[in-house]
Amino acid sequence: MKGETFDKERIHHMNLARLKKGGEKFEVAIDSEKAMAFRNGGISDVRDVLEAEHIFSDAKKGSLASEHELQRMFKTTDPLAIAAIIIKEGEIQLTEAYRERKVEEKQRRLIALIHRNGVDPKTHLPHPMSRIEHALAEAKAHIDPFLSAEEQMGKIVKQIQPVLPIRFELKEVTIKIPPEYAAKAYGSIKGFGRMLKEEWLNDGSWLGIIEIPGGMEEELYDQLNKATHGNNQTSVKVK
Repeated sequence: MKGETFDKERIHHMNLARLKKGGEKFEVAIDSEKAMAFRNGGISDVRDVLEAEHIFSDAKKGSLASEHELQRMFKTTDPLAIAAIIIKEGEIQLTEAYRERKVEEKQRRLIALIHRNGVDPKTHLPHPMSRIEHALAEAKAHIDPFLSAEEQMGKIVKQIQPVLPIRFELKEVTIKIPPEYAAKAYGSIKGFGRMLKEEWLNDGSWLGIIEIPGGMEEELYDQLNKATHGNNQTSVKVK
């Protein structure tokens, strides 16, 4: 019956999915990340999402929805079938702590992406991560806890560009490695970007042109110098 309670203290600290239907409110306790995966098709079994197989009229009070209301609104009293509808059609609620944690995770990823792919238009060098972090705070950039960092990077960059000029550019780096280091060095740098051209010269040296995100130039040089003990030749062209 409506008004029945269920482990009020435990439910109070859980994340919720909520659906308003026919003037009534229906809630389920969920793992928010799994709920988003279920909504997007990444998880097929709703039981993997639920923290409790109950439908609530008010989860924070521990009040369960009545079977009469469930039958009237959903044409079933099966909690799993109803939970699937609530998660897919309703609003995913988050605790403040969970939301803050997800925003922090996305912020760290965004800072790394911007540092790696963007450069200062004046110097053509990547902005330090600390500067990008300060720009996010100064611009009061809104980071969506549900979207991946890649999905929202364009929007975030537009928000911080007034306080931190950024340009996304590609660089073509021509590299020549002497024979004694060629095989080892090639293996350490080939994953940095798209190989545009490569050849093994008659003396055993390796010559290649690799296309990389602008912010990765210094990282590439560091890795190359480690692999060759500084014995290499490079030149760069900004695209």
